[in-house]
Amino acid sequence: MRLEGKVALITGAARGMGAVEARLFTEEGAKVCISDVLEEQGRQVAADITEAGGDAFFSELDITSEDDWARVVDEVVSRFGKLDILINNAAMNHVGTVEETTGDEWDRVMEVNAKGAFLGTKAVIPAMRRAGGGSIVNISSGAGLVGNWGSTAYNASKAAVHMLARCTAIQYAQDGIRANTIHPGATNTSMLAESSAALGDAEVFMRPLGRMADPIEIAYGVLYLASDESSFTTGAYLSIDGGMLAGIARRPDAR
Repeated sequence: MRLEGKVALITGAARGMGAVEARLFTEEGAKVCISDVLEEQGRQVAADITEAGGDAFFSELDITSEDDWARVVDEVVSRFGKLDILINNAAMNHVGTVEETTGDEWDRVMEVNAKGAFLGTKAVIPAMRRAGGGSIVNISSGAGLVGNWGSTAYNASKAAVHMLARCTAIQYAQDGIRANTIHPGATNTSMLAESSAALGDAEVFMRPLGRMADPIEIAYGVLYLASDESSFTTGAYLSIDGGMLAGIARRPDAR
């Protein structure tokens, strides 16, 4: 098993990519804390994992709250004895050009996506240091590396998450703590469904592979960066985007 003996904390794990990551991690031997603001759904994911023979529990977490982060990290260490892995997965989307985005909307997206990942990173470092090291994986986006016509605040927040991981990698390498970033392309989740309604289907399919990713395709990349297989990888990013960064490729049959 690729995560045998590891303890992981995954945010936004009540649904979507976070829930898929949680299930995969437990299948690979990790003990997992499933955290989210969606309590009912999060508890169900934990119950499903436990029923399948995995070791997981749910803890409600508002990633914008420093106090919540301190409480959840303490819960994880109290229950499992240590903390090896943090997956900063929770995020929100927002569609709007610069002029269409209000100051309050900008602040909210930054608070959830960028500040949430920052507070989580800050909260786990002491526990990881005590454990002799760890792996932090920030879920950014292809939108964190290239511009997008319709999502100004989201793009900026995901770029911040990318640079946060690089700063963390430099500052804590001596503690054995690695930090990397995953940049998914369009993935078949409820958050994408909400944004696709505003951006249109063309945004999803204008890429070489011509389809969305399945969440498990992203989760396997997260698994690699969380595991010891990537022990010499830090400050890096992995794009799992169907070739989006290679260039936009409208299919010949697209209209």
